[in-house]
Amino acid sequence: MIKHFTLGFALLVSSQSLLAGAEVNRQVLENYAQHAKFIDMKISTKGTYLAATARADDGSTRLTVLSVKDNEIVSITQGKPGESIASFDWASDDRIVASLAKEYGSFEQPFQTGNIMAVNADGSNKIIIAGPRSSEGNIKIASIADFLPAQEDQIMITSYSPYSEEPYIELERVKISSGRSRSEGKIPLRNFKGTGVNVLLDSEGVPKVAMGTDPSGGNETVIVARDNSDSEWREIMRFGPKDGGFTPLALLDDDSTIIGLSDNNTNTKAITTFDLKANKQEVYAAHPKVDIFPMLSFRKGRPAEVIGGAYEYDAIDVLFFDGIKDKGFAGVVNSLTKAFKNQSVQVTSATLDNSKMVIKTASSNNPTQFFLFDNEKRKLLPLTKAKPWLEPAGIPTTEIISYESRDGLTIKALLTLPQGKAKDLPLILLPHGGPHGIRDSIVNMDSDAKVLASHGYAVLQPNYRGSGGYGKEFLELGYRNWGTTMINDMTDGVQNLIKQGVADKDRVCVYGASYGGYAAVQSAIREPDLYKCVVGFVGVYDMELMLGEGDISEAEAGLNYLAYALPATKEERKAQSPVHNVDKLKAPVFIIQGEEDVRVPKEHAFALRDALKAKGHPYEWMMKKGEAHGFYKPENNVERWEKMLTFFDKYIGE
Repeated sequence: MIKHFTLGFALLVSSQSLLAGAEVNRQVLENYAQHAKFIDMKISTKGTYLAATARADDGSTRLTVLSVKDNEIVSITQGKPGESIASFDWASDDRIVASLAKEYGSFEQPFQTGNIMAVNADGSNKIIIAGPRSSEGNIKIASIADFLPAQEDQIMITSYSPYSEEPYIELERVKISSGRSRSEGKIPLRNFKGTGVNVLLDSEGVPKVAMGTDPSGGNETVIVARDNSDSEWREIMRFGPKDGGFTPLALLDDDSTIIGLSDNNTNTKAITTFDLKANKQEVYAAHPKVDIFPMLSFRKGRPAEVIGGAYEYDAIDVLFFDGIKDKGFAGVVNSLTKAFKNQSVQVTSATLDNSKMVIKTASSNNPTQFFLFDNEKRKLLPLTKAKPWLEPAGIPTTEIISYESRDGLTIKALLTLPQGKAKDLPLILLPHGGPHGIRDSIVNMDSDAKVLASHGYAVLQPNYRGSGGYGKEFLELGYRNWGTTMINDMTDGVQNLIKQGVADKDRVCVYGASYGGYAAVQSAIREPDLYKCVVGFVGVYDMELMLGEGDISEAEAGLNYLAYALPATKEERKAQSPVHNVDKLKAPVFIIQGEEDVRVPKEHAFALRDALKAKGHPYEWMMKKGEAHGFYKPENNVERWEKMLTFFDKYIGE
């Protein structure tokens, strides 16, 4: 049935923050827990349709196609039960290609099933064109390498046999109408468990550059390239995880210039080019304190030129380079970044002639919105909001702050405050997961922070040493120091807010998920008189257990990571593991866990619970069936927040 696509929206978030300790506002919880109406949106090659991903009630992601002309829903497509649409794009004006995945928790990346689906805009001719469920009969795990916008009815995929140990990656050209394929040879890179291979194609659809990981070399990154489809692949770079390196992102339209990010000649990641003909790398732009990312123009569906760079330090900032050829495209992006100040502005897709573009804007204070830019009419038309029930006026404000650690490092952090309040507040320390290479960004809206601030709490999210985005020296300072100097950075942020009068020193708790769950308990162990309560969500509590339980330790690449990230000796790992140090705790602990978690298995939660029980230490417990590394179901997140708020209110509320 065809349904009219409406941009109307439901209940709005209350514009007033509650006092900490006041009754829980369930409507606020439901508004933040509700899945986004749309996750991503892209326009077809000639501008006839829009395709958008959205979450169904069961948490899976499905694909909706809309008519640009009248905003009517044309079709809704989804995978098998429990299967989600992952990446997708238009391969022509009326046919979409999408990869399928299974999802194991909101803090975990989707697990690709290896199946690739093609479907017409009206939902017809839906077939698996590659992967284990394809009609070709070959059991292979497939990934989309390139949508080949200039070549009708074709995409390029990479594939490998799941029955071969450490197989080489194969290239195949696949017809999107039928699924028939043709081999394009092999890449001299293997698919090791826990790793992946990325491939870049030139404007003629020839695979020219590939990057993979070699666990036997201690997780060395290997980059290979070739001149054309008839030439042999050659290794052009190899570097270890601590060496600094080069990450290829795209081939520009001259077919010989790779644009990417590097930190082998700089501390922070810099916009960098690599000339395949001259075999020469050159830094294009770098920021001394923070990573910078390239902004690209597109021509006929492919990257054409580097027009500028984007970075986040004190705010979201962009710069545009001199000598840009495509001044029209650069002018559009420049105007949009000025119109949406301190927000991320992304061109998600464009027609082949760039006459129409889909623009996505977002920040921690502005829910994601999608717009259609008409290049010919020079008009920006609103399409929809990802969560139309969230109004910016009712959202607690998040800002970037800085403070100094006890050993002299500059630490950037996010601070979210209840509306209308800025002094003597109860504080929740909320460290991010990861921990390495991840950071809390003003680009993203953190539902945990907003829910807590909406109920009267100040929320601090520090980008402690080991976080990503601030250079490899800052990143590597976190290795082997999960429970020591990284924790000190968090404590120093809390003390800074107490000193400024923002936080009440007698009303501080700590909450985190994944590594953040570990950091929450470890913070209260190291600072027993500072924190009045602790919430650990899908947290790591025993470092030794990490070496034998969970999906990280199942792959050589994962074990290599743990070898340089965790403390070197068993004694040090024990000293930094909360389960072995609960006797130092004073604060009550609330343990929350997904029963199906494979990243941080439930054995961690049980181990911490048993250690607390043995000491007679107060704790609360929440284990959810059907949830994994983070909760997907809205009702489970509502319940989790209700219980967390009751817990916080008991110890630091009014």
